[in-house]
Amino acid sequence: MPKIIEENQSIDVLKSKVVPFGYELLLDLYDCREGVCDDLATCYKFLDEIVGYLGMEKQAPPNIFFTDATRFPDKAGLSGWAPLVESSIVIHTLSIKNFISVDIYCCREFDVERAKEFVQKFFLPKRVDAQFIYRGIDYYK
Repeated sequence: MPKIIEENQSIDVLKSKVVPFGYELLLDLYDCREGVCDDLATCYKFLDEIVGYLGMEKQAPPNIFFTDATRFPDKAGLSGWAPLVESSIVIHTLSIKNFISVDIYCCREFDVERAKEFVQKFFLPKRVDAQFIYRGIDYYK
Protein backbone atom coordinates (compact mmCIF):
# COMPACT_ATOMS: atom_id res chain seq x y z
CA MET A 1 0.00 0.00 0.00
CA PRO A 2 1.50 3.40 -0.94
CA LYS A 3 2.26 5.84 1.84
CA ILE A 4 -0.21 8.75 1.86
CA ILE A 5 1.16 12.12 2.93
CA GLU A 6 -1.37 14.10 4.92
CA GLU A 7 -2.37 17.71 4.33
CA ASN A 8 -0.12 19.02 7.12
CA GLN A 9 2.95 17.65 5.31
CA SER A 10 4.38 21.16 4.84
CA ILE A 11 4.34 21.87 8.58
CA ASP A 12 5.92 18.50 9.35
CA VAL A 13 8.70 19.11 6.81
CA LEU A 14 9.47 22.52 8.30
CA LYS A 15 9.53 21.16 11.86
CA SER A 16 11.75 18.21 11.00
CA LYS A 17 14.25 20.20 8.91
CA VAL A 18 13.97 17.53 6.19
CA VAL A 19 15.27 18.74 2.85
CA PRO A 20 12.73 17.89 0.14
CA PHE A 21 13.71 17.09 -3.43
CA GLY A 22 11.53 19.84 -4.87
CA TYR A 23 9.13 22.69 -4.24
CA GLU A 24 5.91 23.20 -6.18
CA LEU A 25 3.61 26.21 -6.27
CA LEU A 26 0.17 25.66 -7.79
CA LEU A 27 -1.81 28.79 -8.68
CA ASP A 28 -5.41 28.98 -9.88
CA LEU A 29 -6.28 32.38 -11.34
CA TYR A 30 -9.95 33.33 -11.67
CA ASP A 31 -11.48 36.11 -13.78
CA CYS A 32 -8.23 37.09 -15.47
CA ARG A 33 -7.82 40.13 -17.69
CA GLU A 34 -10.17 39.91 -20.67
CA GLY A 35 -8.55 38.25 -23.70
CA VAL A 36 -5.33 37.17 -21.95
CA CYS A 37 -6.26 33.46 -22.09
CA ASP A 38 -6.04 33.56 -25.90
CA ASP A 39 -3.07 35.93 -26.09
CA LEU A 40 -0.24 33.72 -27.31
CA ALA A 41 2.36 36.52 -27.18
CA THR A 42 1.55 37.50 -23.58
CA CYS A 43 1.51 33.92 -22.31
CA TYR A 44 4.81 33.17 -24.09
CA LYS A 45 6.33 36.33 -22.62
CA PHE A 46 5.13 35.24 -19.17
CA LEU A 47 6.86 31.86 -19.49
CA ASP A 48 9.98 33.44 -20.93
CA GLU A 49 10.34 36.18 -18.28
CA ILE A 50 9.25 34.46 -15.06
CA VAL A 51 12.21 32.10 -15.24
CA GLY A 52 14.80 34.86 -14.89
CA TYR A 53 12.60 36.82 -12.48
CA LEU A 54 12.70 33.89 -10.06
CA GLY A 55 16.44 33.31 -10.60
CA MET A 56 15.94 30.03 -12.42
CA GLU A 57 17.65 28.79 -15.59
CA LYS A 58 15.99 27.74 -18.85
CA GLN A 59 16.97 24.48 -20.43
CA ALA A 60 15.29 25.53 -23.70
CA PRO A 61 12.93 28.28 -24.87
CA PRO A 62 9.29 28.01 -23.77
CA ASN A 63 6.79 26.08 -25.89
CA ILE A 64 3.17 27.18 -26.11
CA PHE A 65 0.24 26.20 -28.29
CA PHE A 66 -3.51 26.61 -28.70
CA THR A 67 -5.80 23.81 -27.58
CA ASP A 68 -7.96 22.41 -30.38
CA ALA A 69 -11.10 24.49 -29.72
CA THR A 70 -13.05 22.62 -32.39
CA ARG A 71 -12.54 19.22 -30.80
CA PHE A 72 -12.53 20.50 -27.22
CA PRO A 73 -14.65 23.71 -27.08
CA ASP A 74 -14.86 23.64 -23.28
CA LYS A 75 -11.04 23.47 -23.09
CA ALA A 76 -10.27 26.28 -25.58
CA GLY A 77 -7.20 28.23 -24.56
CA LEU A 78 -3.45 27.76 -24.40
CA SER A 79 -1.03 25.29 -22.86
CA GLY A 80 2.65 25.89 -22.49
CA TRP A 81 5.76 25.19 -20.50
CA ALA A 82 9.22 26.50 -19.85
CA PRO A 83 11.68 23.64 -19.31
CA LEU A 84 14.12 24.50 -16.54
CA VAL A 85 17.42 23.03 -15.50
CA GLU A 86 15.70 22.76 -12.10
CA SER A 87 12.33 21.38 -13.45
CA SER A 88 9.54 23.39 -15.19
CA ILE A 89 6.93 26.12 -15.23
CA VAL A 90 3.61 25.18 -16.83
CA ILE A 91 0.58 27.26 -17.82
CA HIS A 92 -2.90 26.25 -18.95
CA THR A 93 -5.61 28.75 -19.87
CA LEU A 94 -9.34 28.21 -20.31
CA SER A 95 -10.75 31.06 -22.37
CA ILE A 96 -14.43 30.41 -21.68
CA LYS A 97 -13.93 31.20 -17.97
CA ASN A 98 -10.89 33.54 -18.11
CA PHE A 99 -9.19 30.93 -15.92
CA ILE A 100 -5.46 30.18 -15.79
CA SER A 101 -3.54 27.55 -13.87
CA VAL A 102 0.18 27.94 -13.29
CA ASP A 103 2.48 25.28 -11.83
CA ILE A 104 6.00 26.22 -10.79
CA TYR A 105 8.11 23.19 -9.88
CA CYS A 106 11.74 23.60 -8.92
CA CYS A 107 14.38 21.40 -7.30
CA ARG A 108 15.54 24.31 -5.19
CA GLU A 109 13.73 26.84 -3.05
CA PHE A 110 12.30 29.95 -4.70
CA ASP A 111 10.47 33.06 -3.51
CA VAL A 112 6.78 32.10 -3.52
CA GLU A 113 5.54 35.64 -2.86
CA ARG A 114 7.66 36.98 -5.71
CA ALA A 115 6.17 34.32 -8.01
CA LYS A 116 2.62 35.29 -6.99
CA GLU A 117 3.34 38.98 -7.62
CA PHE A 118 4.70 38.24 -11.09
CA VAL A 119 1.64 36.16 -12.02
CA GLN A 120 -0.69 38.88 -10.69
CA LYS A 121 1.07 41.52 -12.81
CA PHE A 122 0.74 39.54 -16.03
CA PHE A 123 -2.82 38.27 -15.79
CA LEU A 124 -4.64 40.61 -13.36
CA PRO A 125 -6.87 37.91 -11.86
CA LYS A 126 -9.62 38.96 -9.48
CA ARG A 127 -8.86 35.92 -7.30
CA VAL A 128 -5.84 33.66 -6.84
CA ASP A 129 -5.90 30.34 -5.01
CA ALA A 130 -2.46 29.01 -4.09
CA GLN A 131 -1.12 25.69 -2.85
CA PHE A 132 2.49 24.99 -1.97
CA ILE A 133 3.80 21.43 -1.87
CA TYR A 134 7.08 19.84 -0.81
CA ARG A 135 7.95 17.07 -3.30
CA GLY A 136 10.08 14.00 -2.61
CA ILE A 137 10.36 14.49 1.14
CA ASP A 138 12.05 11.10 1.54
CA TYR A 139 14.32 11.45 -1.51
CA TYR A 140 17.50 12.29 0.45
CA LYS A 141 16.98 9.71 3.22
